[in-house]
Amino acid sequence: MELSIIIVNWNSAEFVSECVKSIREQTTVPYQIIVVDNASAKEDCKKLEKCCQDLELILSEENLGFARANNLGFRHSKAEYVLFLNPDTIVIGRALDTMLERIKTLPRAGVVGCKLLNSDLSVQLSAIQRFPTILNQVLDVEYLQLRWPRCPLWSVAPLLSDDTKLQAVEVVSGACMLLKRSVFEQVGMFSEDYFMYAEDVELSYKVNRDGFTNYYVGDASVIHHGGKSSSQQGVSYWATTMRYRAMRQLFRKTRGRLYGAAYRAAMGFAALVRLSLLALAVPFGSRICDRQTLRFATGKWKVVLMWAIGW
Repeated sequence: MELSIIIVNWNSAEFVSECVKSIREQTTVPYQIIVVDNASAKEDCKKLEKCCQDLELILSEENLGFARANNLGFRHSKAEYVLFLNPDTIVIGRALDTMLERIKTLPRAGVVGCKLLNSDLSVQLSAIQRFPTILNQVLDVEYLQLRWPRCPLWSVAPLLSDDTKLQAVEVVSGACMLLKRSVFEQVGMFSEDYFMYAEDVELSYKVNRDGFTNYYVGDASVIHHGGKSSSQQGVSYWATTMRYRAMRQLFRKTRGRLYGAAYRAAMGFAALVRLSLLALAVPFGSRICDRQTLRFATGKWKVVLMWAIGW
């Protein structure tokens, strides 16, 4: 057994089924798959049990969140290398074999990630990141990242390059994270201070802090359906506020309480600016972007503003 693959599910049995199917079809190294269910609805659990009959399925009676559920799955794993994989992913070609091959050549490898693609096969810019700062969070705009990919605030140029050599990076997306089990244990596994969001960033931070290097493998690709917000789905108040709360918590843990407070204030100001720009864009309609996208963005930044001012 060379690789343990851990997938956390919450009401996504159909995604899990497709993900597992892609692993079986594309992966040749000896592996085990562990699926941890976070107290999904009964109907979803039945679908999950059907598609995971020959896998190790752990059914939690409560929703443990992303970090705790992955840690639970890890405790049941056996292999020397562990892959944390989102359920809404599809493995393309020999992506997992390639990642495993690369990490074995690196004596001080931390987290290894790959190219993530959206459902339309466009590149997902969140696959790699710089360690968060207030400035790069305020300026987290896809247009800017595409226009200046080499900007040191985000450094996403490797994602847009055809170069397949290993690239040292700071943060690897939690949608697909490969690392040696001894490294994962050494840094204390995923921090369970978060219910969801930011735990992957903190893991990358802890691995780097302990003297390991995180890497991006450009010739391995995985489709991540949930990686791009869709205006078709509307704005989730809970998910949006949870994301920003998690980032503030990360800043408080790594940079202090004052920095966390400054982040909240900065995001409130950024929300005001963006809402003002969106209001100016409304009269021009489709000349700038479609109205559905405008409504989605407006709804999102209203939620951010409400969170920032404590409503």
